[in-house]
Parts: sequence; structure tokens; C-alpha cells
Amino acid sequence: MQPISIDPDTFARQWLEAWNRHSLEDILAHYQDDVVFRSPMIPRITGAREGILRGKPALRAYWGQALTGLPDLRFELLDVLSGYETVTLYYKGHRGNVAETFLFGEKALVRESIACYAAG
Repeated sequence: MQPISIDPDTFARQWLEAWNRHSLEDILAHYQDDVVFRSPMIPRITGAREGILRGKPALRAYWGQALTGLPDLRFELLDVLSGYETVTLYYKGHRGNVAETFLFGEKALVRESIACYAAG
């Protein structure tokens, strides 16, 4: 199996631009249909027991709510880190600094994403 080819800077730019335009469909275009998203914010926002969402429909509902509720939401890219079939974006969001790691699968789409927030 060939390694997945990802240009970290291109991914970062496109992902960030989609978020800053509040274009939900452009954001979701980066993800596989069966994506898994992990974030400690999920239980706080949804009341769910675990901080895991599975599949694009769950992400669409979760992020759609966030984009509606935060009309001034903007992310500022601080750094891009790359690994084997992974990219980590370090950025400033409305809650402070975030490190989000993206694991890529088929067609260079995100199969899993893990968001970590600055403590405090």
C-alpha cells in the first residue's frame, strides 16, 4: 500500500479558509463519510457522554450548530506539523489555542480528527 500523499500547507490553507468563510460543505469536503471526530467539547455542547462523533451527518449537525451560534468564529493558523499520513494544525480559536491532528485515509480525506485545547 502506498503512503497517502498530503501537502500539509495546502490542506491547512484550504481547511482554515473553509472555516473562516463558514462554509460547512467546504469544511466537510475534507472528510471521509465514516470520519471519527474526538473533542472534549462534544459532551459540553451536546450533552453526550463521550467526546466522539462518528460520520459526516453527526459532524454536519455539530459544526452547523457551532457556525450558527458563533457568527464571528475565525481561526488563526499558528503552525503546521506533518507526520506519516497525518497533519497537525496548531491554531488560535475562540476558546484559545487548539492542536488538531488529522489522520488521512482513502483519497487523502480525513478519516479521524482529534482536537486538543489549551488547559485553563
